[in-house]
Amino acid sequence: MYENIELNDLSIGYHEKGDRLKYIAQDIRATLFAGRLTCLLGANGAGKSTLLRTLSAFLPPLQGDILVGGKPLKEFTDNERARTIGVVLTERPELHHISVKELVGMGRSPYTGFWGRLSRKDHAIVDEALRLVGMQEMATRMTDTLSDGERQKVMIAKALAQQTPVIFLDEPTAFLDYPSKVETMLLLRRLARETGKIIFLSTHDVELALQTSDTLWLMKRDKQYGHERVKEKRKGEAEIHKSLIIGSPQELAANGELGAFFTGKDFTFDKEEMRFCVKEM
Repeated sequence: MYENIELNDLSIGYHEKGDRLKYIAQDIRATLFAGRLTCLLGANGAGKSTLLRTLSAFLPPLQGDILVGGKPLKEFTDNERARTIGVVLTERPELHHISVKELVGMGRSPYTGFWGRLSRKDHAIVDEALRLVGMQEMATRMTDTLSDGERQKVMIAKALAQQTPVIFLDEPTAFLDYPSKVETMLLLRRLARETGKIIFLSTHDVELALQTSDTLWLMKRDKQYGHERVKEKRKGEAEIHKSLIIGSPQELAANGELGAFFTGKDFTFDKEEMRFCVKEM
């Protein structure tokens, strides 16, 4: 089990026409720790999905390194990455004529091959993954009969069956009703603590992230930091970098960073209650 993932002077973005580089965020220095639920927050266009895709090796970094257990991610083979990083994407999977257990069993493909047969050990791992998300009683259900919340649990179970020390999730509470959002976030926090995995997710559900996460990464947009080099500093235990503000929800609320980061003319942030309040009209 890896203890951390280190981002060393990481710059993310993509190639435009003419081989020009489009930078989304630059000089990211941060660490993801095992056994913690870390939530990535930021406005649309800040680069949350780009960062997650880069950490998942779907996109190459423009500069810098991603060290997983001290080894550069770019040096991992495809199979090594599949055994190290599990990914749960935002999109609803279009799944038909496949049972819950069969879908979760697909998480074993790094060990069996895509069409490989599951051994007794593989079946036991799948059963344990379903138990961890509370879906063992629905193992024989067809996936297209599930609610959105149930389906999301199954996708998390699939990532657990992959037995990776790292799980990344892109907007795991999108499309869910509020009770399912709460249940999913509490499940992920419990899994981080019980399994000792690195669990990192992006979300727009800010207040839920404030209540359930161990660590917050606040991702700035260009206009929030410009292109000048911002000197790194600390406010209490929080870290302030060029592209990120990092700390626990309590730290970031107490030092005013949350209130400054999320601003609007129609609402305020109550740092004592850890919630946003709509101004009276």
